[in-house]
Amino acid sequence: MSEAKYKRVMLKLGGEALAGPEGYGIDPERAAKVADKIRQVKDHDVQIAIVMGAGNLWRGKDGLAHGMDQATADHMGMLATVMNSLALHDALERIGVTTRVQTAVEMRAFAEPYIRLRATRHLEKGRVVILGAGTGNPYFTTDTAAALRAMEIGAEVLIKATKVDAVYESDPHLDPLARKLDHLTYIDALNMGVRIMDSTAISLCMDNDLPIIVVNLWEPKSIERAVLGESVGTIISR
Repeated sequence: MSEAKYKRVMLKLGGEALAGPEGYGIDPERAAKVADKIRQVKDHDVQIAIVMGAGNLWRGKDGLAHGMDQATADHMGMLATVMNSLALHDALERIGVTTRVQTAVEMRAFAEPYIRLRATRHLEKGRVVILGAGTGNPYFTTDTAAALRAMEIGAEVLIKATKVDAVYESDPHLDPLARKLDHLTYIDALNMGVRIMDSTAISLCMDNDLPIIVVNLWEPKSIERAVLGESVGTIISR
């Protein structure tokens, strides 16, 4: 089996990864497919931490559009990420992948509180660690949570697995001739206003020299190829 280039990985998944055909809710079949992709990566003796989004259950901007207080909207989003984390945890455990869920906001009846040293110890023991509730603070996205936790646990790369296969110079849905970008510097990504990840997360990765790889979650073996160091998607680095 090929040796992985990155031994400790932070994987950022949007809530849509678990959504049903309508793009909402949690579909157990989709969760099982995502779990199998994670297992394939773990088989390369890779330590995997995961931060989940919540877009399949709640989008804070919808609440804001109706006058909701942003802190309240963000707190609801944190709870939604925990629901997604528990669903993925169940799917992973059912295929024999030992997994722990930790949350930035304590809810001990459902998950462990996030403790950095405990999370790294789980990783060292070969367990997948799913980190829910974002950073535990409003006004921060789950992208920023993924970047922050990646630094804290000593991840070597942040993989953003989404529904697009790379970063393009313009929106490929609007411009069929849009050029795919294999590599971007952090500064280029910030200047372009890349929507694939928010500027706070990119800046945090830049300040700590953590590479970001953008891949299509549903492209066969895309995450596995990224971990092995193959050319896939877009890499954002120094």
